[in-house]
Amino acid sequence: MEQLLFKDMGLSQEILQAVLDMGFDTATPIQSQAIPLIKNGKDIIGQSQTGTGKTAAFGIPCLERINPDDRRLQALILCPTRELAIQVSEEFRKLLKYKDNIRVVPIYGGQPIDRQILALKKGAQVVIGTPGRVMDHMRRRTLKMETVQMMILDEADEMLDMGFREDIETILVKIPEDHQTLLFSATLSPEILDITKRFQRNPEFVKIVRKELTVPNIEQYYFDVKEKTKIEALVRIIDVYMPHLAMVFCNTKKRVDDLVELLQSRGYFAEGLHGDLKQAQRDKVMQKFRNGTIQILVATDVAARGIDVDDIDVVFNYDVPQDEEYYVHRIGRTGRAGKNGKAFTFCVGKEIYRLRDIMRYTKTKIVQQKLPTLSEVEKMKTKIFLEKIKETIEESSLQKYRHLAEQLTEENYDPLDIAAALLKHTLADVRTDDMDILDDINFNGTEIYGGNGEKMVRLFISAGKKSKIRAKDIVGAIANEAGVPGKALGAIDLFDDYTFVDVPTEYVKDILQSMKHCKIKNKRIHIEIAKKEKGKGKGKKR
Repeated sequence: MEQLLFKDMGLSQEILQAVLDMGFDTATPIQSQAIPLIKNGKDIIGQSQTGTGKTAAFGIPCLERINPDDRRLQALILCPTRELAIQVSEEFRKLLKYKDNIRVVPIYGGQPIDRQILALKKGAQVVIGTPGRVMDHMRRRTLKMETVQMMILDEADEMLDMGFREDIETILVKIPEDHQTLLFSATLSPEILDITKRFQRNPEFVKIVRKELTVPNIEQYYFDVKEKTKIEALVRIIDVYMPHLAMVFCNTKKRVDDLVELLQSRGYFAEGLHGDLKQAQRDKVMQKFRNGTIQILVATDVAARGIDVDDIDVVFNYDVPQDEEYYVHRIGRTGRAGKNGKAFTFCVGKEIYRLRDIMRYTKTKIVQQKLPTLSEVEKMKTKIFLEKIKETIEESSLQKYRHLAEQLTEENYDPLDIAAALLKHTLADVRTDDMDILDDINFNGTEIYGGNGEKMVRLFISAGKKSKIRAKDIVGAIANEAGVPGKALGAIDLFDDYTFVDVPTEYVKDILQSMKHCKIKNKRIHIEIAKKEKGKGKGKKR
């Protein structure tokens, strides 16, 4: 269908001007199809995703049909989450920029109900709320349904997934028969279709074709990883691309909490968002994300509904989403407002089959990439640092620091040596001698042995019996830091000042990386692949 201009849609001057002020003159496909039908009083089933403009698709005709002289409730919008209810409310307020005689009240859990009761008593023609809180107000008779003329179910599939079906049906049966029902959903499950049959009258079906569900500005890649290396993959990509804001999606609340803890322990500014958080906590996290206090927001799919942030550079699917629709919702968080965006998916083993289903559904190719090596991360960090130095030279006053440099040159230090020493000191955390070995371990000259297909490598640890370290301490440290099961380890040889441990070759990189800054019995240790001469001699074997 042809996309319409808002000025040709017969809107009131106040609404039209508000839409134009928001920077829109042409309606999106869902708006072009839905607005005329809703204005004519038709029930509709709208199948569309986030980012298609569906809020305005029902918001514009809803507000056009409100009688400003009647202070009673005329339109009720149900949303699955508090965040979405707030977002819809904010959109409605923008549309009402030039209308001051229509009151919109959002009601949701986590906000004092007394404040909502007071707002409702002042009169509200439009109420936007979550099912549970709407039911609460209905029981208190602070929300009277007898005058509702328009009922809107926004993201109905999510409400059903969250267990709100009974609440939705209870609300719908309380509304007068002579009303208009609009239902919007990303998917049309049998449950959704059952609701449409029971509560809608000859609904018109409005759907956006699938090719419009993806955003052309988004580059989509996937990485073939092991479960235990996901966190390392994530931080490497973050370090290479240095996103201003990034969203990371997990399939469960526990995964969100665990990942946030891991990121924070590595020094990243990250916070989590999921349904178990109190509303005050959610508000605080979102405020931090919007103002850039945190750069990484880790979230579940449901908790992320309603988040409207335009400056997200990268989206990570830490877990492959459970269905194709979630993938579309997730990556749609980036590449907004004409900007480019990137979406990275971590794929473990047979999850590749789910990813192929997603590619077929979205009719797009998700390209496999190799993880950046630590050497590449080092080069990128160094490049960024050098760029900052150039900017400082060009833009800042350096007189105070020039004086310090002059003091050193007067002591006969070469200026180039001074600069090199400062760079070495500043980049100490970026440059590590073992970076290359972690990505491309060269086993030439390394003793590899073992039978039955299991090849072992001997590692050297710079602590032994004098530090009161026992074999079980070594096993525990490796298990805790690298996630390697103790039963996978081979012989452990304890000497007075050092220890040798035999590990399968497949775990060498993980152990070297994870235990770089490890302590055993409060003693900081150094770990490396044992050289042949180091491995000679006898010690205590477990």
